[in-house]
Amino acid sequence: MNFSLTEEHLMIRDAARDFAQTELLPGVIERDNTQTFPDSLVRKMGELGFLGVMVDPKYGGSGMDAISYAIIMEELSKIDASASVIVSVNNSLVCYGLEAYGNEEQKQKYLTKLASGQSVGAFCLSEPEAGSDATSQRTTAIDKGDHYLINGTKNWITSGGRADVYIVIAQTDKHKGSHGINAFILEKGMPGFDIGPKEDKLGIRGSDTHTLQFNDVKVPKENRIGANGSGFRFAMKTLSGGRIGIAAQALGIAAGAYELALKYSKERKAFGTEICNHQAIAFKLADMHTEIEAARMLVMRAAWDKDQGYNYDMSSAMAKLYASKVAMEHTVEAVQIHGGNGFVKEYHVERLMRDAKITQIYEGTSEIQKIVISRGIIKE
Repeated sequence: MNFSLTEEHLMIRDAARDFAQTELLPGVIERDNTQTFPDSLVRKMGELGFLGVMVDPKYGGSGMDAISYAIIMEELSKIDASASVIVSVNNSLVCYGLEAYGNEEQKQKYLTKLASGQSVGAFCLSEPEAGSDATSQRTTAIDKGDHYLINGTKNWITSGGRADVYIVIAQTDKHKGSHGINAFILEKGMPGFDIGPKEDKLGIRGSDTHTLQFNDVKVPKENRIGANGSGFRFAMKTLSGGRIGIAAQALGIAAGAYELALKYSKERKAFGTEICNHQAIAFKLADMHTEIEAARMLVMRAAWDKDQGYNYDMSSAMAKLYASKVAMEHTVEAVQIHGGNGFVKEYHVERLMRDAKITQIYEGTSEIQKIVISRGIIKE
């Protein structure tokens, strides 16, 4: 077993780290305060290949592996989880879904622009009464021969107001249960497609989160992804890959908070010495470092499973479950190590603490991850 990153992976890490430090960091606090979507930064991330990391170059992507994607997500998330969640959704949910399940015409029309950063994508599964449970969809897509009519509501949609392309999961035949669900490609501006007000969130405030309304939206038959009734499988497999991205985001948030806490502990003095020399602080740092490394191993294992073509449902769920727990616990510890300074915005850790909470919620709550893991254990 080799736990070392390759030269290529190290170069990717350094490029992502440099971008995060030089481009994301300067305005991150203001974007959080004003809930500003980072338009120009998204374009730059597209130019660097961050929005289509794993997509084949013939479709405008970077052609890299899932490990590279996890590395990029970690480095961006250390600084700005709002920017990294845009990257995560575009890569894991939208580009992956189109490349894995879309036909050639759909790939040429939509994937090439999404992977190169010319367009931004959104994934529309969650509803007011159906989160990650794709079988409980209330949004309907009625087959009208040469088109579908879509009606319903989707909420908590990342990039909901700024996206150009939307993948929407909808129920076509409720009597068929999971076999009556389909995935569709919608475009902003389609008649009957309305975008609700922006959500005022606790964390990831620079990302654009909206409720979407569909009122007799006419969607061409050729915009259905895959065979009729394949939407449930599409959603479940796409979410498994999404968990790798969110696990890497949680890892980055935790690692970013730890790095700030370590640096602060070496500068701040109390009782005649730097606070890192006090056992109470030193032990906190030891616990943080150990558990972040453990989370990193789980994240890399899930990414490796995906790269090897193995089933990564269980490993991605474990990575997401543990990394999000570590992110929440150790951003709190980072605030504690900073003391009163940790409670003010200029030290960044309070924002990382707020951002950490969402990693325990989206792509399925911690309880849902445990369902996936326990099912995997029982089947073994």
